Amino acid sequence: MVEKKGVLITFSIKSQKFKPSERTFFFRKLYGWKQVVPNEDKTYEYERPGILDEIPHEKVDHSSFIVPEDHADEIMDFFEQWSNKVMLKTFKVLLDRETRDIFDEFEEEFGEDE
Repeated sequence: MVEKKGVLITFSIKSQKFKPSERTFFFRKLYGWKQVVPNEDKTYEYERPGILDEIPHEKVDHSSFIVPEDHADEIMDFFEQWSNKVMLKTFKVLLDRETRDIFDEFEEEFGEDE
């Protein structure tokens, strides 16, 4: 059996460094958001993707998630843009069977190769 490795990423924002709208922008870019547009007759909802919608991950907590090791650079590039406003820690982890299966399903759905 091939061992799959992942990276546990935890972050904490430095609230005093963010403007309120900037903090919202950060979280939307990371997690995505649902945009609701009211109209006279109807309300339209749009899913706006964040970077984690494009990368296989397992959310551990609000500010912690695991990504496969081969996708860690994409996340690190995102956090590098916020390095003066976000504290980041990473830890290499071995993925158990359940987590590997989640990542494999994601890659099959989006047509990515290992």
